[in-house]
Amino acid sequence: MTSRRAGCGEPERPAAGGSELGQIVNRVNDMVDEEPPFLPAAAARRVLRLAATGALATLEASGAPFASLVTTAATMAGEPILLLSRLAVHTKNLGRNPRASLLLVAPGGEDSDPLAGARLSISGAVAGDHDPATRRRFLARHKEAATYADFADFGFYRLAVREAHLVAGFGRIITLKAAELLVDCADAAPLIEAEESAIAHMNADHAEALALYATRLCGMADGAWIATGIDTEGIDLRAGQMRARLDFPEKVRSPGELRTTLVKLAEEARRL
Repeated sequence: MTSRRAGCGEPERPAAGGSELGQIVNRVNDMVDEEPPFLPAAAARRVLRLAATGALATLEASGAPFASLVTTAATMAGEPILLLSRLAVHTKNLGRNPRASLLLVAPGGEDSDPLAGARLSISGAVAGDHDPATRRRFLARHKEAATYADFADFGFYRLAVREAHLVAGFGRIITLKAAELLVDCADAAPLIEAEESAIAHMNADHAEALALYATRLCGMADGAWIATGIDTEGIDLRAGQMRARLDFPEKVRSPGELRTTLVKLAEEARRL
């Protein structure tokens, strides 16, 4: 049996010795030690928050599948938000049968293997959503959609999640229940109420901090970075077609906790 490292919760690996094989084993052990643990729910939520477009699969009257490109956002809890036209085939399909699946792909494979990025297939039922927060969060993420969002045939929809299937790399394939994917916001009412004003304040008065978050903490290129969304687990950023997601070190539930966290992250970024 192997002993456990103090404070780590992982078993110690015995030294493999000085042979060539032993050196290879030691290098592999070091690589494993350096790799962060795989957290399926966190990985799935990251895809959900980063993806700006997706493939929406609906059912035709004949029962045949029909897939189309849509732009996406998410509620604070993580339910996908869509802006759809009643004239579109997918919306007519949903009118007959609300069951749908939405495929989201995280950035990562654009310049090499298109399958290198993590992807998430979310299944559930789509219904109209008239909550002002739904509209606000979508348009904050897709400002260009404001030019047609008020057309008579357009409306906002929400995908009520049944389950989600994550493919995040070799050996990292898992199906999550809705309760595992979505974030419980029952204790975050103050943050929900303050989100819009917090985003406006950050964009108006803290452009430097937003740029630091994106470039130094998220590893993105320079740009005119703005905040497009805040939730209990992180902040969403955008500069043109570039998007980034900065996860908070711990859950925030109130404007005070948000401010403290953002200040600490800005200080961390300046030290880099």
